[in-house]
Formats: sequence, C-alpha cells, structure tokens
Amino acid sequence: MLAEFLFKPWYRANHGALQTNTHTHRRQQADTDRSMAASSHAIAPTDAELLQAQADLWRHSLYYLTSMALKCAVELHIPTAIHNLGGATTLPDLVTALSLPKTKLPFLGRIMRLLVTSGIFASDGANGDGAAAEAVYRLNPLSWLLVEGVESEDHTYQKYFVLATVSQHYVDAGLSLADWFRKDLPEPLPSPFECLHGVPLAHESTKLLDEELDRIVEEGVAAHDNLAIGTIIRECSDIFSGLHSLTYCCGRQGNISATAIIKAFPDIKCTVLNLPRVIETAPADDAVSSVTGDLFHTIPPAQAVMLKV
Repeated sequence: MLAEFLFKPWYRANHGALQTNTHTHRRQQADTDRSMAASSHAIAPTDAELLQAQADLWRHSLYYLTSMALKCAVELHIPTAIHNLGGATTLPDLVTALSLPKTKLPFLGRIMRLLVTSGIFASDGANGDGAAAEAVYRLNPLSWLLVEGVESEDHTYQKYFVLATVSQHYVDAGLSLADWFRKDLPEPLPSPFECLHGVPLAHESTKLLDEELDRIVEEGVAAHDNLAIGTIIRECSDIFSGLHSLTYCCGRQGNISATAIIKAFPDIKCTVLNLPRVIETAPADDAVSSVTGDLFHTIPPAQAVMLKV
C-alpha cells in the first residue's frame, strides 16, 4: 500500500514517457537482433577455403571447355579412330590415324587428358605433360556410343546428339539467359531459345532458322529415342509384362523402338503417336500402327503410354 501511495502519482505523471522509452527500447532491440542475425550469416573464409573457392571458380567458369573438347573429338572422329585401331592407341598413332599435323600432338594430348578426366575416354600409363605420348587411350562405354559403324543391337550412334546440343544456336541461347530473365515477356513464356531465335526448340519450324541445324537436331533426337531400348527391354521387362496395348509417344523414329518392343512381347499391340511430318517419313512397318497427332492434345487409348525423354 505504501509503495502504491508513493509511486502512483509519479507513474501517472510519467506514464507517457515510460511508454515512449519502452517502444524505443524495443525498436533498438529489434535492430540489434537483426544486426546479430545478419552477422551470424556472414562468413569469414579461412585461407584454405579461399584457395579452394578460387579453384572451384576457375573450374565452373571453364566447364564449357569440356563440351567443346567433346565436340572436337566427335568432329575429328576420335572414338571411331580408336575403335579401328583395336580399341586402344597411343597419341602418336592417333595423330597418324586422324591425319593430323605432327605439330598438333601435344595439343591433342591436352584434349585427350581433359576427356579422360571427364570420363569420356579411359587411359592407361603416363599422363604428365612430359610423357603424354606414352599414355594409352581406350574407349569406355560412353565413347563407344560415339563410334560410327558398330554392328550391335544395343549400339546407337550418338554423334548428332552431341553436335545438336553444342551447336552455335544452342550455345547462343545459353549465353542469353540473363537477358531472358530481365525481359518482361507475355505468357505463355517462350524458352530462351525461342526468345532469341524466334522459333521453338526442336520444332518443325527449326528449318526456317537453319536447315543444317534442323537436320542435326532430327538425327540427334532420333538417335536418343532409340538409345538403350534393348537394355530397357531386358532390364525392365516387368513393366511390359501383362500389357496388351501400348502407345509410344513422339519418338522421331518411334517405329524402331516400338518394333523392338513387339519383337520381345508379341502380345502387345503398339501404336506410335507422332507429328504428321514424322509419320510421313517413317519407314512402313506392318507390326506398328502409326497415328498422326500431338500428345499435348490427345493420346490414343492404351493400357500404358511410353514417353522417351
């Protein structure tokens, strides 16, 4: 009671100031908390971390050189040359087989070491600059797909898939990503490729942009469509078990894959859905029913639908 009697008049007189001070204190505390939170997310890299960060920055910035080296190997037919040399070769023999100037040997060695490190070829022996010529370069499963003329049911030559994905038009679209993000584009949003070149990616109108690009893309997509269909049939046979009808959608050469499925599973009735221009040029096959259409609008009914992506 005495405390209430003594302090109540003071409290009434200073109530406003107390509220103001309390609010000010809360704001200051909130500012302090935000500052501490920001400080907690700040990093102070060690010397070792900075050195690693610099190495990673170089690696990420120069990743594109691996794709360019792969393109170079495909255009020089290096996988096919190694295959023709028995599946393994030294650098001098490779230079001779490719009919390249002898002065390019050390530079070809750099390309091959990069591709070995990237898992595109295999290598035995020395890999240092001074002994690069002693290294033996071999094919692995990846580079085997880039060998031309292999007679194997499971082999699909993937040269044009590589050349399509690293073509100038594709690379230019990748380089324009920042500009694409800055643009306020109407919906439906065009892809960076369409925004830059005016035609959709892998579309029938691609020919209007570049006929050679259209041919390479067609060949590349067809090779991809038929890649590993034999492996899929063997390793995933359970997904086809019990099926009596299947619709195969949008393979550039879907008849080839569909025929392989029917051969392995004769009870399946297979329908291939594709665009008109693809159906028109597809080889005739009595075992497969070809239907013109667009999977984004309608798909022929079946127990299962297969999409190769």
